[in-house]
Amino acid sequence: MKFYDFVDKEPKLGKLVIIEGTERTLAERALELVIDRALPPEMRALNLERFHGPEIEETSRIAEAANAMPFMADRRLVVVTDAQMMKTPLRRELWEVAEQTPEGNTIVLCDLLPPRAKRPEPFGAIAGRNALRIDTTSNAAVRERFIEELLDKLDVKAESRVIDELAVSTAELAAIRNDIEKLALTHKKIAYADLEAESLAVQDPKAYKYASALVEGKVDTALEIAAELFEQDQRKAAVPLIAALATELSLLWELARPGGTLPPRAKWRERFLRPVAARVGERRARNAYERAVRAFEALVTGKIDEPRLLVEMLTAELSGLSRPAMRPEPGSA
Repeated sequence: MKFYDFVDKEPKLGKLVIIEGTERTLAERALELVIDRALPPEMRALNLERFHGPEIEETSRIAEAANAMPFMADRRLVVVTDAQMMKTPLRRELWEVAEQTPEGNTIVLCDLLPPRAKRPEPFGAIAGRNALRIDTTSNAAVRERFIEELLDKLDVKAESRVIDELAVSTAELAAIRNDIEKLALTHKKIAYADLEAESLAVQDPKAYKYASALVEGKVDTALEIAAELFEQDQRKAAVPLIAALATELSLLWELARPGGTLPPRAKWRERFLRPVAARVGERRARNAYERAVRAFEALVTGKIDEPRLLVEMLTAELSGLSRPAMRPEPGSA
């Protein structure tokens, strides 16, 4: 069943749920809805167990969790995320566990593969009609509804051309959401010209080189690029610089999250960013991203009188980001 059919029709969960397809944003939302419908919040501490596919070395704990009796709840819920990243022998073992899950409990396999993939064979294809399958594959209609719901949530309107252009694009929903959320900071109605300006800012090649250099710890290079851009345009250089930095930090944050993956358009950055993400960690990466977004908001809303100073201060503030976090010495307060 398609993702929005699952949202609207609220089917019974049964003992096996498979979240498939390739749109991670919808997959994460589908999982949230499954958990919400399966267990009330107060029952989750003792009846919900999560496992991350790439970290699984053997499946006995999953089997134990799936076969345990619920504690003062209607069911136990076991979730395995990023099963598509597991090795084939472990996938076989996991499938045996899923088949043997007793009626009354529910196991959720997040297997983000195209439903017709050949290798590895998707769990959904193996299960057929013996599972509730939620397909997160997106198309223009799916993207259009996602965009309209996001605009409603943000209490922002957009010209129809904005919605149409984003809906027919090949961008992943995470990228679309990021663009809309950034524009919503400064616009109550997003015009097509605003969307074009955002796209131009994000794609400025020198600004991207600045952002990449800073995140990788090449601070002198980043400052040289920023100085060059300010020499070319003293008034407008800060916008693409900080926009590019926010975008780069959003990629870093994604890779720092458990199971985080980059959208196809940014895959080429993974080789450079993943080692940095491992050193930085999820919390520091998120804080850096939010700091850049706040700086961008202050800039475009006219709260900053000296854009160049803002860029230089932000660069200095994030200059040590790529270094591992300092650990307190033993015995220190």
